[in-house]
Amino acid sequence: MTDGSEAVTIGALDGVRVLDFTSVMAGPFATRMLADLGAEVIKVESLEGDQVRARPPKRDGFSAYFGTLNAGKQSIACNLKSPDIIALIKELIATCDILVENFRPGVMARFGLDFAALREANPRLIYCSISGYGQTGPKALFPAYAPVIHAASGFDMVNLRYQDGADRPATSGVFIADVLGGTHAFGAIQAALYQREKTGQGQHIDLSMLEAMVGMLVFETQEAQFPGDARRPLYTPLKTSDGFIMVAPTSPRNFEQLSEAVGHPEWRDDPRFRTNADRNANWSTLLGLTELWTQERSAAEAETILTRHGVPCARYRDIGELLDDPQLEARGAFARVQDGAGAFKVPNPPFRMSGSRVEARDHVAPLGADGANVLAALGVSADAVAALQERGDLG
Repeated sequence: MTDGSEAVTIGALDGVRVLDFTSVMAGPFATRMLADLGAEVIKVESLEGDQVRARPPKRDGFSAYFGTLNAGKQSIACNLKSPDIIALIKELIATCDILVENFRPGVMARFGLDFAALREANPRLIYCSISGYGQTGPKALFPAYAPVIHAASGFDMVNLRYQDGADRPATSGVFIADVLGGTHAFGAIQAALYQREKTGQGQHIDLSMLEAMVGMLVFETQEAQFPGDARRPLYTPLKTSDGFIMVAPTSPRNFEQLSEAVGHPEWRDDPRFRTNADRNANWSTLLGLTELWTQERSAAEAETILTRHGVPCARYRDIGELLDDPQLEARGAFARVQDGAGAFKVPNPPFRMSGSRVEARDHVAPLGADGANVLAALGVSADAVAALQERGDLG
C-alpha cells in the first residue's frame, strides 16, 4: 500500500526468513507484521495447533481471530519432544534470519533451541524472546497473560484513579500488553536486522511485556516520583442527544475555537479560563459547560460544528462502523484475506511506505499444511516425511 498511484509489489523484508514459535497474541502479532512486509514466516505449532485456532469468532470451524493474527504465514505442526523433529528444526533454523518465541523462559532451552545453543550454528540469527516479565529477574518464570500484566504494570490502577466513582479496576477485554509487546518486538527486530548489516552478527532480543506497559505510562511514572498538588486534566466523554463525544481543547487556540463553536466567546475573558493554568485548574468546569451545549445536539451534529471550527473532537463509534469508515478506506487500512470459511477483513499495519508493499497477505494456513514442503526443501525425502507422520511426530 502506498499513497501514490502505482502499486508497489516488493516488500521491505522480501527474502527474510522467520521461524515463528509463537502462539496466542503478542508473538503472532509481531510475526504477522513481519509477514506483512514480505518476510517468509514459518509458524511452528504443536500437533494440536495454536489454541487461538479454536477461539471465536468462528465460521464453519475457522477462527477469524486466528486468521487476523496469522495471515501470510506457513504452518508446520510437530512434536517438539521428538529428537528427530528437533534435529530437523535445527537444520531449518540454519536457513533462517529470525526466530521468534513466546514460551515461558526456559522452555526453548529444554528443547535445545535456546539462543546459546543456536548462535554457533547460525551466528547471523536474530532471536527474539517475548515474555510477560522478561528472561531475567525474580518474576521471570511467573506465568503471565495480558490482563495479568495490565494489573502488574500499574496500568489498571492508574485508570481506576482516573475514573471518579469507580470502586474497582476496569474489566480487561482489549489486550493492550500483547499488542504493545508485539509492536515493540517488531521494532527491535528491525533494529537488529539493521545492526546485522553492519556487523554480520545476530543477537538475542529479550522483550518484557511488563516493561512495555510501564513505558507507556509516561506521565504517571514521573508523577509517582514527583507528586504535585494539582490533578492532571482528564478527558471525559461528553453526552450528546444520542451518544457521546470526545472534545479535547488542549491548546490556547483550541480553547478559542471551542468558545466560538459553542457560541460563548465571553469565555475568553472569564477569569476561570483566561490562561492555560486557569483552564487546567477549572478543566472539569469548562467541559461541564461544553456538555450543556453538546447535550442539545446529536453526536454527529456536534462533531460537524466543532470540527468546522478546528476543535479536536470525535464522536464515540462502535467498532462495526469502522469497517466501512471513509478515512480508513482511503488509507487502505484493511485487507481482505481468506481461510477455509471465506473472506474477511483484517487490519493492515498503521504505516505506509512509498517503496514497499505493506499489507496483510491473503493466506491463512490450515494446521500443518506446509510441513511436508518445508521439510522437502531441506532435502528430507517423502518417505522420511511419511515416517514422521506415521509416528505422530509431524502433522
